[in-house]
Amino acid sequence: MTVSSSLRQQALHALQLRAPDEKARRVLGWSLSMPVDPAEILSPTLPLPGRPKHPLLVPPAQVKTRSMTTIEGRAALIHALAHIEFNAINLALDMVWRFAGMPEAFYRDWLRVAQEEAQHFQLLEGHLHTLGAYYGDYPAHNGLWEMAEKTQDDLLARLALVPRTLEARGLDVSPAIRDKLLQAGDQAAASILDIILRDEIGHVAIGNHWYKALCRERGLDPVAAYAELAQRYQAPRQRAPFNLEARRAAGFDEAELAALQQP
Repeated sequence: MTVSSSLRQQALHALQLRAPDEKARRVLGWSLSMPVDPAEILSPTLPLPGRPKHPLLVPPAQVKTRSMTTIEGRAALIHALAHIEFNAINLALDMVWRFAGMPEAFYRDWLRVAQEEAQHFQLLEGHLHTLGAYYGDYPAHNGLWEMAEKTQDDLLARLALVPRTLEARGLDVSPAIRDKLLQAGDQAAASILDIILRDEIGHVAIGNHWYKALCRERGLDPVAAYAELAQRYQAPRQRAPFNLEARRAAGFDEAELAALQQP
């Protein structure tokens, strides 16, 4: 297949790749200065997203929780985190190719997100190998991509409900997961979680920036628009505890945090 040097065409091509390692290497090899054509209308030639035959995708309730006091339990957790990061690569690539007509900075922001998610995946996959496991060894669920499919025709909804909802949830839960890994004696995994939390604050901030920019452009109140979109697309209810410090650093204002904490 001949691939254009256009950033958005490259993103679509990479999204269609099935091998996670190849996808991550491809994304990390790009330059942020690649040319962008915001007006270009693209169409996939293969099913989206490209992914390997394994892991087996099952409903969330069928993903077993294992004790982190065992190597297998930690491997299952690291596998689940690696799966989230693999999905996050795909989500960022989908932002780049799918939504035409945005400023060039929008596409470069999401390319940078894709590259950092690829780094996270490589870190987690490498650590998984030290535990005697590989990506694909355990079942996983598809919640992140299912929301991407629901919002494929609505950029405002995508920004509201993927980076600002599902990915923002990672800001809330990462510290507790990191502490449990540390208590289990897995310093290497805890250090990886520190890197991921630092970067994810930036990723959610990018989602917040572009969500609020679109709200201003359309004359919408961000809090009211979010509530309407969450109801329309049946987003999962966000539940406490919330990492308010990380959410503030990611660009949530006090009105949004107050709405988040309403019973």
